[in-house]
Amino acid sequence: MKVLVTGGAGYIGSVMSRMLIDSGHEVLVLDDLSEGHRQAAAGLGLTVLDLKDRDRVVETCRRFKPEGCMHFASKSLVGISMEQPLEYFENNLIGGLNLMRGLVESGCGWMVFSSSAATFGIPASVPITEEFPASPINPYGKSKVMIEQVLGELDRKGDLRFVSLRYFNAAGADPVHDLGEDHDPETHLIPNVIAAALGNARAVSVFGTDYPTADGTCVRDYIHVVDLARAHLLALEHLSSGRPSMAFNLGNGFGFSVREVIEVVKAVSGREFEVAEAPRRPGDPPSLVASSERIRAELGWEPAYKELRDIVQTAWDWHSRHPNGY
Repeated sequence: MKVLVTGGAGYIGSVMSRMLIDSGHEVLVLDDLSEGHRQAAAGLGLTVLDLKDRDRVVETCRRFKPEGCMHFASKSLVGISMEQPLEYFENNLIGGLNLMRGLVESGCGWMVFSSSAATFGIPASVPITEEFPASPINPYGKSKVMIEQVLGELDRKGDLRFVSLRYFNAAGADPVHDLGEDHDPETHLIPNVIAAALGNARAVSVFGTDYPTADGTCVRDYIHVVDLARAHLLALEHLSSGRPSMAFNLGNGFGFSVREVIEVVKAVSGREFEVAEAPRRPGDPPSLVASSERIRAELGWEPAYKELRDIVQTAWDWHSRHPNGY
């Protein structure tokens, strides 16, 4: 199958692109390299392109004629989305609309959309199921909801079927293809804690210690990047077999607090480092744990990395080999 992967030089997209190729698919990667890395897409068909450039997006889709698309490209930092809402909506919505225009006009049949548990805002309880209402509390989450709504309209019209995968904290590294997490700035917890353990950061900051959780710090569900990619591959197979559009929540079903993650990194690395307390970041819900019962039942997905320690171990191994990233 010919598959278009947007954001395919990024963290999750690069792992996905390799998995697609390993599975026998033909891949074209689109990435503006604002956050992705050429090294992560080495050997792949890479077109450097900004999705906000509608004419180039449509022309590229018409030329490649994808049968399916995996859409990862977006701005995704919750805190910055609170500070720069216009930039986030412009990038995520206009880019997403241009992509959908290109897919429809080139005859592409389906899209797997990288959504987020941020669409649920502050849930009444956890784990979050697909029946929970969408009530995002930050522009990032709102942009994901809006794209899902547009996809719903395209599905209703018969133009494009889709699977939306709502997950929260991708983590770990791909040990087979030596692909890991390298953002600038880095805002994700595990790589920041590892940076402190490696001595590349003076300390790791804990943003908020007064949340209504067991130890006062945010609780998140961490899912291995390879398990995420496998879920996207199963979603593509679901759509290519003619099955209907669906949304799935995706997580291990277990939440870990910031302090718990720090302790696991200390155990894996065997190192001590400074931990500094800082104020809450705007837009951070206290607890997000995503149920994956529906995708397990419908698509047969099961995570290979079920333990936080195993997830952190792959990240530690990669960052130890690449202390300065790519």
